Amino acid sequence: MTNSFSTEISDRICAHMNDDHADAIVLYARVFGGAANAIAARLERIDAQGMDLTVQTESETTPVRITFDHQLKDSEDAHHTLIEMVKQARKQSI
Repeated sequence: MTNSFSTEISDRICAHMNDDHADAIVLYARVFGGAANAIAARLERIDAQGMDLTVQTESETTPVRITFDHQLKDSEDAHHTLIEMVKQARKQSI
């Protein structure tokens, strides 16, 4: 599988998410990453297959890989997918 995400695209998405949507990243960790006790999370890398987070709980910091439900085509697909994922996560965490 090819990866349509350059380091620059990944870095741009990660910076935006970490700066403006930190709460969404924690939801991703809790709902999709199996880290129910996450108190903070940081998006480290995104590629066509998934995203890598660093997740903080009360007792430890761990890496978490979340695989997407489809291979992303481009950064626009990533944008829409991340929005849909946070909507799903919010519904599941109510």
